[in-house]
Amino acid sequence: MKFVTFYRINFRNPRNVFLLNAQMRDYARIGVELFAQRLVIYAAALLLEAFYYSWLLASISLAVLIVSEAFDYTTHRRILKLRDRNIKDTRACFRRMLFGTVLSAVNITGFAISIALLQGHTTHFMPLFFLFAAALFATMNNHQVTSIVHLRLAIYFAAFLFIPLYDIVATSAPLSSELWAQFFTSVFVMFFILDCSRVSSGLYRKTLEQMESLKREYVKSKAAFIAKSEFLATVSHELRTPLTSIKGSLDLIGYGALGEVPERMEKVLMIAQRNSERLNVLINDLLDLQRMEAGRMSFRFDRIHLASFLTQVVTATRPFAENLDIKIILEPVDDYLYVNGDEVRLNQVLANILSNAAKFSPAGETVTIRADAQNDKVRISVIDHGFGLSEKHRETVFKEFSQLDSSDQRKIGGTGLGLNISKRIMDAHDGVLDYFKNDDAGTTFYIDLALISGPCESGKEGRPVGIAEIVLEA
Repeated sequence: MKFVTFYRINFRNPRNVFLLNAQMRDYARIGVELFAQRLVIYAAALLLEAFYYSWLLASISLAVLIVSEAFDYTTHRRILKLRDRNIKDTRACFRRMLFGTVLSAVNITGFAISIALLQGHTTHFMPLFFLFAAALFATMNNHQVTSIVHLRLAIYFAAFLFIPLYDIVATSAPLSSELWAQFFTSVFVMFFILDCSRVSSGLYRKTLEQMESLKREYVKSKAAFIAKSEFLATVSHELRTPLTSIKGSLDLIGYGALGEVPERMEKVLMIAQRNSERLNVLINDLLDLQRMEAGRMSFRFDRIHLASFLTQVVTATRPFAENLDIKIILEPVDDYLYVNGDEVRLNQVLANILSNAAKFSPAGETVTIRADAQNDKVRISVIDHGFGLSEKHRETVFKEFSQLDSSDQRKIGGTGLGLNISKRIMDAHDGVLDYFKNDDAGTTFYIDLALISGPCESGKEGRPVGIAEIVLEA
């Protein structure tokens, strides 16, 4: 990335125009932000000139200042509205910047020189200090467009040299005179300001290069993300149709719809059915993930009676629990508890948590689910007695395609997407999905949802649901 300077601009080159627009917008943005600060500094300097030297010169400087600042302000506003491809407006705004720079710099140098002339042939701390402050301010805040800062500093440096040289020439001062020391000090200050300008410009150039690099990486990442999403969507949809046919055929055979299944085929058929179901879950998870990342996951929020909802979820988990020799206990749920949410998606979250609890619990153990009202929220907890997750597992648990047990010998397979998708679903509900390690064995996963009022509000004494406890035994 190169700086665009006024003596090398090729307005026919679109890249040059684009870079110049970017630099001009940065320049204008800083100019607008520092508008009030500049006015306060100028006002203080003009008050000192008026009080100690001349009200007339201070008034003239003030008039030019008002014209200059008004011109610069309108120019900055116009630059901020520039379009990258409008070369005509870019050229016009650039010329306005040059004119505004000359007007402002000449006013400041005229202010400093007028004070120096009024002081007579002596050391000129006040006007030279004002010039130094103005030059330093320019190097810090006008470095976005190299030509502007160069032009402004050239005018300031001319005043830096004029003030001590005028005294030297007018008084024919010998080299031993303090006026020469003032001249050499001015030269030293000029080199210092030039070095500051070089550093500021270098830092700005480096920032622009980094921003350009980040933009390129962002474009690449966005393209890769779109390609990945499209690939997942295409593959998932293309796999779903034949898989549905395969799974349906296997189920028909397994149920004996096509005749009795020979005993030697039953084991192989069960393996095929189990793996087709795993593939179906994987495809559904991939489609959910793709929709969520693309922001196209739809939710149907409605009032949910928590007791009935949890009963349905637990009942639906019966086959899975029986296969693993796991007992699921639903503790009594208050009948007045209602939440607002998408019942299908919340069912997906709890089914995933319950299945994980069953998978990671030893055979013969129990998994408990309970709902506790806590002020304006309800916490649904799933308590297992497995090996227990610690804090070090937290990042892995909710990460995409991650499994705590990824070995070939794990008891039950999985996609590694369930908890990641569940957490995204809870985020969409403004809820919480988290876990903590039990004091004894196992882990408690919980979700927090906001409570809402329901038609059974009068039952707040805690009347339990009709089916107070469900025990799913193998």
